[in-house]
Amino acid sequence: MTTPSPSGPPRDASPSRLLRRGKVKEVWEISPTELEFVFSDDISVFDKRIPNPIPHKGESLARTAAHWFELCAREGVNHHFLRLSGPNKMRVRRVEVVEHPKPSAHPKRLFIPLEFVVRYYVAGSLWDRVQAGKATAPELGFPAGHRPAFGEKLPEPLFEVTTKLEKVDRLLTFPEAAGVGGISSATLEEVREIILRIDAALQREIGPRGLLHVDGKKEFGFDEDGRLMVVDTFGTADEDRFWDAKAYAAGETKDFSKEFVRQHYRRSGYHSALTSAREQHRDEPPIPPLPPELVAEVSHLYTGVFERLTGEPFAGGPPH
Repeated sequence: MTTPSPSGPPRDASPSRLLRRGKVKEVWEISPTELEFVFSDDISVFDKRIPNPIPHKGESLARTAAHWFELCAREGVNHHFLRLSGPNKMRVRRVEVVEHPKPSAHPKRLFIPLEFVVRYYVAGSLWDRVQAGKATAPELGFPAGHRPAFGEKLPEPLFEVTTKLEKVDRLLTFPEAAGVGGISSATLEEVREIILRIDAALQREIGPRGLLHVDGKKEFGFDEDGRLMVVDTFGTADEDRFWDAKAYAAGETKDFSKEFVRQHYRRSGYHSALTSAREQHRDEPPIPPLPPELVAEVSHLYTGVFERLTGEPFAGGPPH
């Protein structure tokens, strides 16, 4: 196989067809059973794609995801990853995307149209909900009357489910999630157990490198035998949030995720304007570009997160 180009269709003997172009990733059909993900240098926050590309972002995501799929293999967790096919490209086992799947006793090669989130600390959108009074202490596992603080460790991991194929992610109750995903409550519980198993292994690996896993989202599907498997990507600066453990012990939070970018748009007032427009069903304001100095800083963030998470050098490092 010849070396693939950084973007565009795969350059090999296999027929290819663009299936989907998302905010930060293209999905190419390679065969009836295989897909290729092409990770762009685009970045999105609050379900909006920022106009500026971030140099090296696509490669950092592909290589980081490959690292964690190798962890899944060591832990005996079923997943769809096959191999890296270029610096920013990944071959995976195919699942079919159906917006409203019907419940089935034997689902095969089917994507579950949900995002599964597990949180270990009060941060991100959970902190927004706490401040707005939309998440109470008992709901988070704290005693009644307790006032959760930003950065506080949750008494127990908080498992949440949101929509995946809607324009804006929507938090679901477990019965709603089962209905939207076409799955049973038993499958939901199995997903939760798999995520906790992966996250425990992930934290064991990054702990010695001075990192805390704060929260993250994962996606699932069913393989050709109807078994659950982890799909898409996880454990990157896009899907997960990581903090510096030493800073946290000193009472500070030093973020290693695209939360850095989200905070820029919160400080600028854009997030408030966007939230107001969505709540009032008005046209959403276009997201402004990042200042040039922040583009360079965010690029360094992504390559640095790769190195902190994997313990491998980014520049000149061969694909897994």
